[in-house]
Amino acid sequence: MKQNIFDDPQFFAGYQAMREAGSGLNAVLEQPAMRTLLPPVARLRVLDLGCGVGELCRELLASGAASVVGIDLSEKMLECARQFGEGIRYVHSAIEDFDTSAGSFDLVVSSLTLHYVENYSDVARKVFKWLVPGGFFIFSIEHPMATAAQGIHPGWIRDDSGHKQYWAVDCYQDEGQRKSTWFAQGVTKYHRTVATTLNALVDNGFSIVRVLEPHAVQRAEQERPELLDERRRPPFLLVKARRV
Repeated sequence: MKQNIFDDPQFFAGYQAMREAGSGLNAVLEQPAMRTLLPPVARLRVLDLGCGVGELCRELLASGAASVVGIDLSEKMLECARQFGEGIRYVHSAIEDFDTSAGSFDLVVSSLTLHYVENYSDVARKVFKWLVPGGFFIFSIEHPMATAAQGIHPGWIRDDSGHKQYWAVDCYQDEGQRKSTWFAQGVTKYHRTVATTLNALVDNGFSIVRVLEPHAVQRAEQERPELLDERRRPPFLLVKARRV
């Protein structure tokens, strides 16, 4: 059974508090980078895999998308999304279980979700089928340098005073399941190398257009100096691929 950690009350409460406080890295790193990869969306049919509370869905619809479909396994997330999601079709489904007819979409996006999916290559295969020729698949994941040691090492290695010395990258080539604590115990993610992530796209017929490993803009770093640490190791990997 696919993990539905976002419906765990402890996890959901912690996640929502982080997003509302703006203390996470999504708003200052991942979302701005994602926007730079998006093509003009006017009149496009868009699918959002792992849409969460629907923020990206609403932004795409407001930008002129012809239609937007959001897929998510979390009922709690979709409940929030539907409160503000007029004109968007939300589907309660695991990404792995969703399917639709060939050529149904012009653009497929996924924001920080695919590292929860065990069979990523199968998802890439299905996305290729769903897209029209020339359509784009744009997604972000936790960077493999971040997922490699999750549940194995604490990530940042600190001195006796608690200052960050360096980020530990270990077990990088040992792909597979990682269990860690993030708002709740036993959060399951899947570590894959950068090579596996990109080659699965190529093997399934995509051409890779752009790859990003973003850090915060200078203004955000000035306002939040702790963001400078994100230059020391990339927290996110973003990929823009095109169906050939």
